[in-house]
Amino acid sequence: MGLYDAFRYDGKRVLVVGGATGMGAAAAELLLDSGASEIVVMDYADVTLGGVTPIHVNLGEKESIDTALEACGGPVHAVFSCAGVADGTPGIERINYVGHRYLVERMLAGGMLHRGASVTFISSSAGLGWEPNFTQISELLDLDDFATAAAWMRDRNWADYLHTKQAVCAFVSRDSLRFLKAGVRINALCPGPTDTPLARANEETWLGNGADFRAEAGVDASTPLEQAYPLVFLGSDAARAINGQTVVADHGWFAAGTTHVFPAATGIAAFLQNRAPAGTREGSPQEQAGL
Repeated sequence: MGLYDAFRYDGKRVLVVGGATGMGAAAAELLLDSGASEIVVMDYADVTLGGVTPIHVNLGEKESIDTALEACGGPVHAVFSCAGVADGTPGIERINYVGHRYLVERMLAGGMLHRGASVTFISSSAGLGWEPNFTQISELLDLDDFATAAAWMRDRNWADYLHTKQAVCAFVSRDSLRFLKAGVRINALCPGPTDTPLARANEETWLGNGADFRAEAGVDASTPLEQAYPLVFLGSDAARAINGQTVVADHGWFAAGTTHVFPAATGIAAFLQNRAPAGTREGSPQEQAGL
């Protein structure tokens, strides 16, 4: 074995949830090239990528997740939770958070994830403002029943993209020690604007965001493969020291806004972080917006 083998997946079974299109499909394709012994791809949509084991799943239904996990079996050495939907989708609270959480918790409790395994979520910059809301989010994280957690989010008008992504980021941070005690790392990737089918369906908001920054920096919106590289890295043994982290992969747009280097992004960066812009004493932007 060489030192670089830690970046590879030779001999490992990998599960990609939401791998039919977009970043999940790119991750599955990259994993095929990384030596994985089997790649199981779960999705609601049809999986067309060759060389993988497709399993149908509806993250909005607990019974569908149970059936999919029975079909998958174990062990699984790395899980990539990539599925997600946009605002306006019925059941968004289950698809974007509750279903993913239930799936990985059931895998952990059922012995499908052995020591040395990893779980990596695709979150969003929309989730970065979880810390000021942590006390309330902790109430949600304490709920381990599928239906109860989903109802909790609906009852508080949290069944939306922003709050589901905040829940994912908070879960990764708060529960990382619990998972690590079982030998499993959990992390999340927050991609910048990426040219995926979901982004195309919400082009003005998702791909238009940061377009002025990218024009000045001379870069394009990411391709799914460009986001799959850091995603797959986080799940590899090469990232063994990384746990409980949300990694931002956006060409530096968020950092430039936070530090006022690119002032046009400062307001939105402060809003996403749910705190006043750096160097000011203003109140939380999300509190001011009533979120």
